[in-house]
Amino acid sequence: MSEHFEWTRVMHELKRRNLRVLRSEQIAPRMQRITVVGEDLEGFVALAPGDHVKVFFPDPAGDGTIFTPARDKEAPAPAGEVIARDYTPFAFCAEGEQGPELDLDFVLHANDSHSGPAAAWAAKAAPGDPLVVAGPRGSLVPPSNIEEAILLADESALPAVTRWLDLLGDTPVVGLFTVDNPETASYLASYEGPSRNFHWVSGEDRADRIKTALEGLNIGERTMVFLAGEASSLIPLRRYLRRELGLPKQQVDAHGYWKKGEANLDHHAPLDPSDPDED
Repeated sequence: MSEHFEWTRVMHELKRRNLRVLRSEQIAPRMQRITVVGEDLEGFVALAPGDHVKVFFPDPAGDGTIFTPARDKEAPAPAGEVIARDYTPFAFCAEGEQGPELDLDFVLHANDSHSGPAAAWAAKAAPGDPLVVAGPRGSLVPPSNIEEAILLADESALPAVTRWLDLLGDTPVVGLFTVDNPETASYLASYEGPSRNFHWVSGEDRADRIKTALEGLNIGERTMVFLAGEASSLIPLRRYLRRELGLPKQQVDAHGYWKKGEANLDHHAPLDPSDPDED
């Protein structure tokens, strides 16, 4: 089986980068792309679709100061609240108009009162606003012998989907995407192609429909399955793949990016704590 899939871990120098907003643009319904620049982006590396950076935001109730953790145990604690979230870099350009540029995509909330600090910041970000970015700490590079892929994601994981698509090239891909707004499909319009079969599912029953669609696919020994988005909704999908189909962990790349009712989910935490074989 796909024990022949070999993932490669590459570690990077962990650097804290003081950056500023260059531009902000809406790229799809409730999707905002923030481009940041700064000399500290020199040497930025993100090799794999699952790479993430830690983004530090100002306290909405404060004076705009961005607080970051102390660099070592002997350093004094930050004077204010540290507000940080993990994001997958959408793209990095080493030679932009004002030097290196990093694109980060944010999901905005339809109701501002429901927005967390990251979405609230992204909705109002303007050129010149400061932002602190750290990482990636490392990259887990996927196998090079993938023959086909299934990418399952919600809005929060679409940047990672684009990175998978860039990596896979002409490899056949089935995309199963759950979104609030069907027009969010425009996010991947430029990634469509003859070897890519994208399905966009909206509505209250979208979790059930996605599971039905996944169960209808033929998954071979060299099929890579990527699952990312709201953590609770991914648990039955992962159980189906790992338990019912018996796929090895090298073949199922599952990540909970957020969780309903929980602020700042640690995406390193087990997706399914009740599963003794949790990755």
